[in-house]
Amino acid sequence: MSVLHNLICNKKLKQRMLDETETRITVSFYKYFQIINPNVFRDSLYVFLNKYRVFGRIYISSEGINAQISVPVNLYESMRQILYTFDPALHNLRMNIALEDNGKSFWVLRIKVRNRIVADGIDDKDFDPSNVGKYLSASEVNSMLDDPSILFVDMRNYYEYMIGHFDNAIVVPASTFRNQLRMAVNMLQHYKNKKIVMYCTGGIRCEKATAWMKYNGFNDVNHIEGGIIGYTRSAWQKGLPVRFKGKNFVFDERMSERISDDVLSYCYQCSLPCDVYTNCKNNNCHLLFIQCLVCAQKYNGCCCLPCYQKITSIV
Repeated sequence: MSVLHNLICNKKLKQRMLDETETRITVSFYKYFQIINPNVFRDSLYVFLNKYRVFGRIYISSEGINAQISVPVNLYESMRQILYTFDPALHNLRMNIALEDNGKSFWVLRIKVRNRIVADGIDDKDFDPSNVGKYLSASEVNSMLDDPSILFVDMRNYYEYMIGHFDNAIVVPASTFRNQLRMAVNMLQHYKNKKIVMYCTGGIRCEKATAWMKYNGFNDVNHIEGGIIGYTRSAWQKGLPVRFKGKNFVFDERMSERISDDVLSYCYQCSLPCDVYTNCKNNNCHLLFIQCLVCAQKYNGCCCLPCYQKITSIV
């Protein structure tokens, strides 16, 4: 019988990952499609990916799949081809390859069944998440960025926006996607006939957001195909200017991918330009915040003097 979950402690697994010498590639993908039995799908997927030494975090629900994984480079192509045949809905699935990758993004494979692959808080039976906005290519995005009549809306959390975004993009200042959806409708209520371009990290949030905006009466809703990752990689491949500035926040050990040299944010403690996120070393706090190297040394990776004193006293 196949093992369908991890049996080794996280500390050992993380050290194994750090000690690995083989090269890994970090990839994200998602797909909205109907899964009749998410638990059966989850178990079958775990067995398949485990054979290819895949690490990562994957959410399964009746509405589809949302995955961020790392896989050995020499196994990536064969894993991808078999994944395409795993379910008919996954044929030619778009794979977003990381833009800046040290191969140390994940150290264990976790696949969880959830009510939604992205927590949206929508409980409206008439809402059709498949009625999404128009996909935009990198060249289309670039041509629209200089048009002041077009609204670019960032559908990521505020802390993601802080370290990188498109110029003049509207930030929806919420800490969760579920709050953002309702806030975006309220903020843009007077622009229902304007062209709106929504974007996020890899496309999964803005895709659902466009469907929600259309459901709420917005007439010309678009979203960037593949999100920031897809836009940037496509622009690189086609020799186009990359108009996204700063870093792209990612939800793994890397925490961000640098896209341009622009530093848009500031150290939480000294206010000097900085875009390096860290979690406070005081585990009772664990605040996510921006900290420069000088302050990291001064406060030993803590967000404030009380947290520094707390971990110092423990040591």
